[in-house]
Amino acid sequence: MLTLSEKEAEKIAALLLKGMICFYQLDNKKIYHLPDDEDYFNYDLTPEEEDILDEIDENPDNFAEFTKMEPNQEHQMMEHFTDYVVKEKNFQDELVNALSKPKPATGFKFLIDSSGKYKDRWIEFRLQKYKDWVMEQADSFNYTEEE
Repeated sequence: MLTLSEKEAEKIAALLLKGMICFYQLDNKKIYHLPDDEDYFNYDLTPEEEDILDEIDENPDNFAEFTKMEPNQEHQMMEHFTDYVVKEKNFQDELVNALSKPKPATGFKFLIDSSGKYKDRWIEFRLQKYKDWVMEQADSFNYTEEE
């Protein structure tokens, strides 16, 4: 049974937001992280990282894997922030417009970063949503373990 503390969930969430993939070792409650292949195409693994991957391959049942959200989930999160956190109608309209164009995440981030007022709120909101996402993955891991 996988149970994460608030601190562990927050650490995993923060690592996922930095482009990592995380593995939680069940027997010694240790968090390992490696660059996500999609984000680091030319990244060479260190010997320590190769050892971790070997250990995961040898004993996969002892590790829970945590991955970042899919692009559509990230998009929904940005829409949710726009609809429920942003109070100024004009800024809301700008964000909705950015989210409807190609590269919506880039446009959204640019507007949020330049807003000043919403930058910290977005960072907080996104981290909380990612902590929820980590807990969903933990629940899913526990559910599949029971079958």
